[in-house]
Amino acid sequence: MTSTPPSETRCAPLRNSAQAPLVVRDGQLTPEARQAYAEVLKLRPELARAILRFASPTAASTILVADCADFTELMISQEATRYDKATAVRERRLELLAKSAERGPLPAYAAAEIRLHQAASQVTFGHEVQGAWNLRQAYLQLQAVVQRYPYFLPARKTLGLCQFFIGALPPGYRWFLKLLGLSGSTDAGLRNLGLAAQRPNDFQPEAQILLALIQESYYKRPVEATQVLTRLAAQQPDNLLYTYLLISLNKRQHQTEQALAAYRTRPEATGYLPVPYLHHMAADLLLYQGKYAAAEHANLLFLQQYHGQHYRKDAAFKLYLASWLAGDAAAANRYRQQIQSAGRTAVEEDAYAQRFYEDQLPLNRVLTRARLQIDGGYYREALATLRAFSPGGAMPLRDQLEWPYRRARAYHGLGRLDSARLFYSQTIALAGRAPYYFAPQAALQMGYLCQTDGQVNLARVYFQKALDSPKHEYKNSTDAKAKIALASLK
Repeated sequence: MTSTPPSETRCAPLRNSAQAPLVVRDGQLTPEARQAYAEVLKLRPELARAILRFASPTAASTILVADCADFTELMISQEATRYDKATAVRERRLELLAKSAERGPLPAYAAAEIRLHQAASQVTFGHEVQGAWNLRQAYLQLQAVVQRYPYFLPARKTLGLCQFFIGALPPGYRWFLKLLGLSGSTDAGLRNLGLAAQRPNDFQPEAQILLALIQESYYKRPVEATQVLTRLAAQQPDNLLYTYLLISLNKRQHQTEQALAAYRTRPEATGYLPVPYLHHMAADLLLYQGKYAAAEHANLLFLQQYHGQHYRKDAAFKLYLASWLAGDAAAANRYRQQIQSAGRTAVEEDAYAQRFYEDQLPLNRVLTRARLQIDGGYYREALATLRAFSPGGAMPLRDQLEWPYRRARAYHGLGRLDSARLFYSQTIALAGRAPYYFAPQAALQMGYLCQTDGQVNLARVYFQKALDSPKHEYKNSTDAKAKIALASLK
């Protein structure tokens, strides 16, 4: 498998707008496909399919949007029984596009996008090698489209997404990059996503969302993401996807009340896809507030409606927490046993739950409650909770590390940065090579603080320390953030 690096020279640069149009007109969706795609974004695939019945079945825009509807349904439902049929239908669509006499960039772009859907589906359902091959094929097709049609912005959107995430893969995924025979570029990915987000095209809202979420997750810039998603959700209150993303963003930004308000006012009319993960997010938010019975109900609803294998262990762990913190030992033990039998460990939350089960090390009630309060943005309450903790004695190393780390996170959330630095440093000094996430996360946060203060060399030391940490529960995501942060210092 030969390497095809995605250098910027492979993609013709956009010139001044006076020299060429910003949008390739023959690459636009048909009116029916555009209307149907709007329904896909609202998570109403059946309505999208009804609209597409009035469109040409062999048109590239019809084929693309039909596949977007199927892909959205498959990825949200996570139903394994749908996978084989969806794969077969997708292959027939690719054959139709390969034979298409339609001119312009849309047929080739549709084929690349559909192949990317195939890759994501295969990885999700445990077919990683086939998924890697299809990702490679999609990447090369997107490069070819951008090279031939440099002003076709949808291809810039998808190529940019691929460039960024391949470039952001942490060192633990070198095997995957070798298998792909590709190297990514986060800078090139951001530039391409930025072009698709800034200039009008059929997929501009999607590009705006992707760019905003990357900036929030990897570059500590939540304001832009909040503005984008708040604006889109206000413009389309009937858009379930926008509401879902707004809930998720507020949850990550420790805005529990805002997230729950969006959850409770989400659109629920007939025609929307059921999104069970919404209930799993709500369960976390209710745990943060100490509403244990309500959190238990929400997670049971998630497990009842959900057909996939991801987040099942995490849900069982959160059910354990709700019962344990509420003082129901029998229910807590029952839910703890479910961790072992439920789902897979492909996502970090499930791996964390499995490790909790296997280690058989009891959690500390004070530290656990403080952690949940910090996750919910209740920093003063967390500091009050932590006053009941008495460090020292024969306590486990994990608890010795978690205590200063939780204090650091609470002070950080309150903007008391000197105190946060003190306890982050204490966590790092105590940890040594302990296989827990507290010290690597403390190093990552110290790196961000130093970067903000203009202490570039010290920031580089901390980011590298996070990368060099031994394996822990959240190593993949921590390493990806540290890798991107290091690159941003250059």
